[in-house]
Order: sequence, then C-alpha cells, then structure tokens
Amino acid sequence: MHRLLRQLALLAFPLTWLVSEVSAATPSTGCGKAPTFITPGAASTPLSLSHNNKQRKYFVKMPADYDQDHPYRLILTLHALGGTAQQVTAGTGGYLPWYGMPDQVNDTVGAIYVAPDGLNNGWANQAGEDVGFLQKVMEAVEGDLCVDQRLRFSTGFSYGAAMSYALACSLGRQIRAVAALSGNPMISGCSGGTEPVAYYGEHGVSDAVLPIAGGREMRDRFVRNNGCTSQEPEEPAAGSGTHIKTTYSGCDPDYPVVWVAFDGDHTPQPIDQGAQATFAAAESWNFFSSFK
Repeated sequence: MHRLLRQLALLAFPLTWLVSEVSAATPSTGCGKAPTFITPGAASTPLSLSHNNKQRKYFVKMPADYDQDHPYRLILTLHALGGTAQQVTAGTGGYLPWYGMPDQVNDTVGAIYVAPDGLNNGWANQAGEDVGFLQKVMEAVEGDLCVDQRLRFSTGFSYGAAMSYALACSLGRQIRAVAALSGNPMISGCSGGTEPVAYYGEHGVSDAVLPIAGGREMRDRFVRNNGCTSQEPEEPAAGSGTHIKTTYSGCDPDYPVVWVAFDGDHTPQPIDQGAQATFAAAESWNFFSSFK
C-alpha cells in the first residue's frame, strides 16, 4: 500500500518536482539493501548495543510496508522519568503508543520510530552519555534501514522532552526538529545550544512538576537561535479547558518555532474541555511532517 500511495502521489506532480524531491534526500547506508538485524519484531522485542561499557536497549518500529529503497523520517520517542521504552511502544503508563504519531501519518514519506531506554529510567545525560548513546542508536538504525538523514527528529514527555532538548543543543543541524512536551532545560543539560533547530514546545500552565517557566526557557533558546521575533505568546487561563498555539514570526523559514500552552498539569496527553482525545499527537506529527 505504501508503494502504491507513493506512486500515485508522484504521478500527481510534475517531473521537475520529482527530480528535486529525489535529489533533496540524503539516504543512509541502510538504503538499497535488505535489513540484517532490524525486523518487524523489534517493535516489541528490544535490540541492544554497548555504550560506555553498558548494554542498552531500544525498540524500532518499521512501516508495515517497509521499502528498502525509500528514505524515511527517523523519529526518536523518549520516555519520562520512571518510565520505560516498552511503555512508549505499548501505550501504557500514560503514553499513546509511540506518542500516537503512527496513527497520524498522512504522507508518502512516512517514518521509522525508535524508543530507547534511559539509564535508571531517566536521561541524566551525565558527561553527554545519553547523547552519545542516542547517536549510536541512530547510526545503527540508519546502517540497517533506509533513512533520510536530513529528517531526524526527537520527541518526549518530561525527562524525554529534556533529553530531546539536549539532543537539539548538542547535535544542532544533525537534528531536523524536536517536539518537547513539558520539559525543563536543566535536567538533561544543553551542551552547545547555538545552532538552529526547528522547535515545537508544549506545556501546561498549571504544571506542578516541571513549571512552565522551564518550558518557556527551552523555547526561547531556539527563538533566538532560529532568528525569530521575540514575543510573549498568549497562554490560556487556568480553568479555561483550552490550549493556545503560537507560531513565531520572523524565524528562518527552515527553522520554525511553535509554542502550545494548555490549561492543565503535567501530562503527555492534554485534552481540551469537551474533546475526546489529546491534541498533542496531531500537533507533534503536523510539525514533523511539515519537513520533507
């Protein structure tokens, strides 16, 4: 089905668009060959690698109709403090499976998802250890599966948001965009932090665990890095049951910044009053999928 959709999409555009689209991708070394160790089973049975003399685990979700010749997005999905990668994959412990993004896929680029385990159920990132681990994970996945290396992303809630922010700081343009859900800039650190990275931030105005001031600080680093016009976005009142989305103006067109403040506490699944489902998955996917 994936191949058919992609073929139909290509027929709908002029040949000049097709040439620019193909030439724009940066295929990883895993493109054009059959995977050697990542299988569909890696979505439920973890893989492992050694980093700093520690065996560390990660799960990988491939598209159901994986095409070894098609470069996909690579999306890291990072758990919160006390959580596990398995909770992220299964959609337990307050998470939607893989942060709900696979159900949002609506284009022909698609995505490969990775859920790694942090040390001691967190992402302290001491001396950059977790950045190094996640770099190794990306290298392993990109060496076995077909990834567009221009399209690397990271999302997470709480500690996972902090680690996504740390990746953006440390890896800069190697990361296309992050979606930081209710994080804090101090807990995973920010080594570097001077390069532009497309940034989506989301935070509850009544967050009693990691107050929204930390989320604003994370956001404002990339407002500066991305050349955006400084502003104080409108935020909903406590008890309003709503969220307010602000897309910053003046940013480098390649590096937008979006901020969503919601009426609520510390949660990966904020839901507006009267709604049946969280807006977080759709907003995160819409941001990531804008990069092709």
